Amino acid sequence: MPTPPTTYKKEKDFEEALINLLLTQKGWTGLINNPSEQDLINNWAKILYQNNNSTDRLNNHPLTPSEMNQIMEQINTLKTPLRLNSFINGKSVTITRDNQQDTLHFGKEISLKIYDRMEIANGQSHYQIARQPKFPTKSTITSDRRGDLMLLINGMPLFHIELKRTGIPVTQATNQIETYAKNGIFTGLFSLVQIFVAMNPEDSVYFANPGPEGKFNPDYFFRWADFNNEPKTDYKSMASSLFSIPMAHQLVGLYTVADTADGILKVMRSYQYNAAHQITDKVTKMKWGEKNQLGGYIWHTTGSGKTMTSFKSAQLIANSKDADKVVFLMDRIELGTQSLKEYRAFAEENEEVQSTENTAVLVGKLKSTNPGDNLIVTSIQKMSNIKDEDGGLKAKDIEIINAKRLVFIVDEAHRSTFGDMLITIKDTFPRAIFFGFTGTPIHEENQKKGNTTATVFGDELHRYSIADGIRDKNVLGFDPVRVETFREKDIRKAIALEAAKAKNEAEALAGEKKKNIYMRFMKTVKMAGRTNNKGKYIKGIKYYRLIKAKAPHLRVTALFHPNTDNMGSAAFKDDGLAEIIQDYNNRYFGGATAFTIPTHDRFKKDIAARLAHKDQYKAIERLTPEKQLDLLIVVDQMLTGFDSKWVNTLYMDKVLEYANIIQAFSRTNRLFGPDKPFETIRYYRKPHTMEANIEDLYWPLGTKSLQPKQGAAAHTKMCHTILPGTLGK
Repeated sequence: MPTPPTTYKKEKDFEEALINLLLTQKGWTGLINNPSEQDLINNWAKILYQNNNSTDRLNNHPLTPSEMNQIMEQINTLKTPLRLNSFINGKSVTITRDNQQDTLHFGKEISLKIYDRMEIANGQSHYQIARQPKFPTKSTITSDRRGDLMLLINGMPLFHIELKRTGIPVTQATNQIETYAKNGIFTGLFSLVQIFVAMNPEDSVYFANPGPEGKFNPDYFFRWADFNNEPKTDYKSMASSLFSIPMAHQLVGLYTVADTADGILKVMRSYQYNAAHQITDKVTKMKWGEKNQLGGYIWHTTGSGKTMTSFKSAQLIANSKDADKVVFLMDRIELGTQSLKEYRAFAEENEEVQSTENTAVLVGKLKSTNPGDNLIVTSIQKMSNIKDEDGGLKAKDIEIINAKRLVFIVDEAHRSTFGDMLITIKDTFPRAIFFGFTGTPIHEENQKKGNTTATVFGDELHRYSIADGIRDKNVLGFDPVRVETFREKDIRKAIALEAAKAKNEAEALAGEKKKNIYMRFMKTVKMAGRTNNKGKYIKGIKYYRLIKAKAPHLRVTALFHPNTDNMGSAAFKDDGLAEIIQDYNNRYFGGATAFTIPTHDRFKKDIAARLAHKDQYKAIERLTPEKQLDLLIVVDQMLTGFDSKWVNTLYMDKVLEYANIIQAFSRTNRLFGPDKPFETIRYYRKPHTMEANIEDLYWPLGTKSLQPKQGAAAHTKMCHTILPGTLGK
């Protein structure tokens, strides 16, 4: 029989139990009771002196109050957790000495070591707990507040923990943290807090500090889980994982991301941490020099933050010096551009992520010994161009590059990595190690060219499936609905008559042989077939014209590949594409020629930005709502590598199976608050076949939450706002 969890009727008793556990078993070594902000500043000054009393720094003379004020002024200037993350992880802070006893440095600038992300549980790292810290109120009417616990690393309060007794929901603790933030509690020294934790004895959530102007969004309150994605949220499990040393030190130093694009601090979820840890551990144990080594692959569902996980993995490898080059390999040039922007947003101030305009630039970056060239984003097309040509034109370059320790991180590892280009890259760089990221791995049942994801990359290193994501509410559940364009009875009858070779029902029932065939198709043969769907872009143009005529109030456009084919319909396609682009120019650019068929790539990028409310279209829903897009018709476009929380409905006139279903469905599964409780899928083409394909794919993943009903009314209300879809090829 398992031991029942300890219940705590008083919050004070729970607080005492957690403190005792951290101090006796989890690496924390000091306790400060009821400190004021000034008490903690004084405590920090003592630690700074202990860690910097050498001749070249403080020269055995303590910091003065005015010198500590210099540090506090820097903190107050930086203000936000995003910018203070760089301050903390910058290792040092600069002050001008005003302690006259330090005659060696008086009036001069000195640099003080404050935090080292790699110096964990040894050397100069200090781990303390502040119990019941006093929060001065900003009002002359209300009394001062007290928090529950703060965890101090090297004197800096980096974690704030709010506790509730048994039976009180964690939401009360998160609400209390939010109230503190709105009241201006987390300013001054307390603005250094990076991670908030709300917990009772049985449950807990953690989340990054959104900052004084930030929004507390429950969608980004995370629950910690083990390697197998089993939640571990009781206080003893949290003490053994998130709060333990070295994990607490690593979480702030290694597993937070200051995202400059979104302007917020982010903290990794447990599955992201586990994936990054698996990859870095694999690289650490590599035996460089051996050929054809397989790194492994990460199976994380689409929408779960693979880009951030892959970047953090690469960053950790580069910083550890366990490899000379880390190359992010994208299977499409436009994805490389998109990922480059995201990686640069994730990078630290002193960190560079290199782009590659062409193959020659790529070769130069790979050969370079500059530490700033260690992280490279490129396409699989450019990388495959580096090969030993006739006459050995690139042989010397390849020899120089092959002498380096190369790590390739391959995005969307379910797609073109099964083609000839990856084979060329592996042949050219046989000692490199390859890792794949995918939300839809290729298995035996849907193998490509006799290969699976495992045969190309190696073992699965970590899994976070669509079932895990839906359960944890990190991605939305699906609401797939079969929409029948003909009555099932009518379809059955037509097929049964054809199979029985009869003109009508009377003829089918007249003879025993025909009757048996007819009745079998009417009663027992399943509606779902297994034939592939073959369509053409012509249907996309016809849909566009039909919707434009029948629903002129909808802001609609369409995307398909602009290349002209030799199928006898080139003129129809060109005319349709010209019409679509001209309508787009008229609606959004006042008739100016913003885009043409030759600039179709720019047209596509503009649609993607508009649909995602990014770049020049940020806050478009408030500022210029008439510039929004209601409906996008796509023909084999934007079904991978594109996501937007504003997209909530997918209309499908195409039969998909295996990985393609998840990829298509996942375009709409990004979180967007209570008005979007799930994503809506409506499929029309061979609906019974599609229904069977969906069931075949999802039920083995352990989830039956594809048809949530709660919140349907609110979601339906949103549907007319954003209506992206996928239509037949």
